[in-house]
Amino acid sequence: MIDLRAVREDPNRLRESQRARGEDDSVVAKLLDLDERRRSALTSFESMRAEQKSMGKSVSKAQGEEKQALLQRAKELAAQVKAAEAEAERLAGELDALVQAIPNIVDPAAPHGGEDDYAVLETVGEPRVFDFEPKDHLELGELLGAIDMERGAKVSGSRFFFLRGVGARLQLGLLNMAMQQAIESGFVPMITPVLVKPETMAGTGFHVAHDKEIYRLPEDDLYLVGTSEVSLAGYHAQEILDGGELPLRYAGWSSCFRREAGSYGKDTRGIIRVHQFDKVEMFSYVRVEDAQEEHQRLLAWEKEMLAKIEVPYRIIDTAAGDLGMSAARKFDCEGWIPTQGRYRELTSTSNCTDFQSRRLAVRYRDKDGKPQHAATLNGTLATTRWIVAILENHQQADGSVVVPQALRPYVGLDVLEPAK
Repeated sequence: MIDLRAVREDPNRLRESQRARGEDDSVVAKLLDLDERRRSALTSFESMRAEQKSMGKSVSKAQGEEKQALLQRAKELAAQVKAAEAEAERLAGELDALVQAIPNIVDPAAPHGGEDDYAVLETVGEPRVFDFEPKDHLELGELLGAIDMERGAKVSGSRFFFLRGVGARLQLGLLNMAMQQAIESGFVPMITPVLVKPETMAGTGFHVAHDKEIYRLPEDDLYLVGTSEVSLAGYHAQEILDGGELPLRYAGWSSCFRREAGSYGKDTRGIIRVHQFDKVEMFSYVRVEDAQEEHQRLLAWEKEMLAKIEVPYRIIDTAAGDLGMSAARKFDCEGWIPTQGRYRELTSTSNCTDFQSRRLAVRYRDKDGKPQHAATLNGTLATTRWIVAILENHQQADGSVVVPQALRPYVGLDVLEPAK
């Protein structure tokens, strides 16, 4: 969540952030008013409570009519103290609910606007010119015996699938290559839970009560994660870390689940937009002052992985209105999909500053021993969707697919051949 003290000191920063996101900036005035009323009510309560304690000593020393008068006053004061405490708690609850609903303050360098207002930062590689009519990833996947959407739908419903044979080998090879790179870069490999408590989901920045993308198990009050970022963000919740150990870097491998509630009719063909997929996710805990530098490191590691699969891609600076709740800035890497004639997101990395750590109470001790909130960042190293870009960009006229050089040791094949 946002730093309330920082908002008091510079409310215009939050106003500008809200406008950049396309959100209502009047929430700032409401926030400051509620904060002032809450602090005033708390001061009133504490003042009355101090008077009540002082009066208790006076009553014990008084005699006769004076004592009776003091007892009557003490009774009245006790009721006032109780009412003042209730008012302070009520206002604190309202303030907390409002603070929890306000998204992270956007980095001033991020473009303003919505989904289509991104800025292209870099384009790497040139789209391949085919001397034959390229097939899309699903047609290729079926020819290779790699993707089975029909039986996925039979077993689980729409937007589910089986990866079989070389399809399974391709995904396992891809994710293993990503995990190996992460380990070599100093990340601790993690197999993470895919079910989390509501406080973990909310602490990461998801609206559990209103987010239609999230799968919930109501009988257990647990949620299926859409990314291992959630589990890794909660890993150090309610802890004070040793500042000398920062940065802490984890690479989480998990299945991910998304309802895709708002995507009716979109990307219904193939495995671009599905309910379940696998992913290797980088997650970093760093000092706030080191967060921007760490963000560039995560992006560099993503670029290193993309180079290994040899597909053209571009990097975009996501506009403020498309950042989501927790991110202050986000870079997306979009791979070229030949049969669609456009770039599609393969990976992204987000700087969440201290937003998540404030919600989850993740702190570290600085050199003076004082607890400070950490910054958290995340970035995807590989996911099931990458199979789309690999198949389409490396296909041959006969329906075979050349495995990128770096991936071959992990897949165990140089070429994926059509199934017989």
